[in-house]
Amino acid sequence: MIEKNKKLPKAIVLTNGLLTHSDAKTAHGLIRGSERFQVVAVIDQLEAGKDAGEVLDGKHRNILVFASATKALEEIEGIQYCIIGIATVGGKLPEDFLPVLETCIRNGISIVNGLHEFLSDLPSMQALANEFQVSLIDVRKPKAKKDLHFWTGEIFKIKTPIIAVIGMDCAMGKRTTCRLIRQACEAEGMNAQMIYTGQTGWLQGGKYGFVFDSTLNDFISGELEHAIVTCNQETSPDLILLEGQSALRNPSGPCGSELLVSGNAKQVVLVVAPKRKYYEELPEWGEIPSVASEIALIKMYGSNVMAIAINTEHCSNEEAYQFQTAMEQELGLPVLLPLQEGVGKMIPLLKNLIKR
Repeated sequence: MIEKNKKLPKAIVLTNGLLTHSDAKTAHGLIRGSERFQVVAVIDQLEAGKDAGEVLDGKHRNILVFASATKALEEIEGIQYCIIGIATVGGKLPEDFLPVLETCIRNGISIVNGLHEFLSDLPSMQALANEFQVSLIDVRKPKAKKDLHFWTGEIFKIKTPIIAVIGMDCAMGKRTTCRLIRQACEAEGMNAQMIYTGQTGWLQGGKYGFVFDSTLNDFISGELEHAIVTCNQETSPDLILLEGQSALRNPSGPCGSELLVSGNAKQVVLVVAPKRKYYEELPEWGEIPSVASEIALIKMYGSNVMAIAINTEHCSNEEAYQFQTAMEQELGLPVLLPLQEGVGKMIPLLKNLIKR
């Protein structure tokens, strides 16, 4: 039996053949780290027998991939949760996930679901959960209207630097970059707090934030402001990082202006993927504009791009460094390679920002 002694509740993450796909970005975030769960295994029949970290980015993280939930439960003691590790277009639950989830429930495992399709709305799943006395946790279930906040303008009283980490498309690594910056700040003795805006941010342990795409539009600005103001009051941070969603010009769901306008983020880290030509890789959705034009658009909102972060999907290491050099020369900005080099280049910039 594999046994690990940690205080966080143990969880397995279900990707069911999608571990290497961009839809598994929830799993990718959890593999990289969580302060809410101890991820002890991933369930994915196509990558079984491998270390999940090595599959993700070549870094061993002692998280084994199993072909089935049954096998994982046989090998690892004390598992309490199974987390659905994918974020599909439209938030639909793939049908082939249901038998695996039912197996987990029958073994006394609660399910954590970040999709728009709620397990608690499925009578058969709710009945099974009741029978085996486990919980169905639908992270994206909207708050009650009485618990939502409307924008007040209190954000303008905050003197703490606010930095938005936004991208030029979906699934670009905005949350990962945001988290890496926070961790780098902590290592330097700076109190950086992160406002999560998606289900994975909550799953990774975020205390301040909300789930953007399950919030009524009238209250998005207010929920964002409330999270920032509360965080600022309770933690007295040196700086506040905002996790971006989608992109300013993604036609399927433009997003980001709320962070710049309602969240009053005057500084931006812009995440780009130089080898991605079309929004969400779909030609019919249109070409992603140039980085220079995105910087100009952000400036029109009254915010400054202080650094670029490169998503190096489909790039060799040599190509990644070539893109970094070319962008620094073209744009005159620091260009980060978060997965290859970390985000250390940000630290002097952030220290200067705090001193102002």
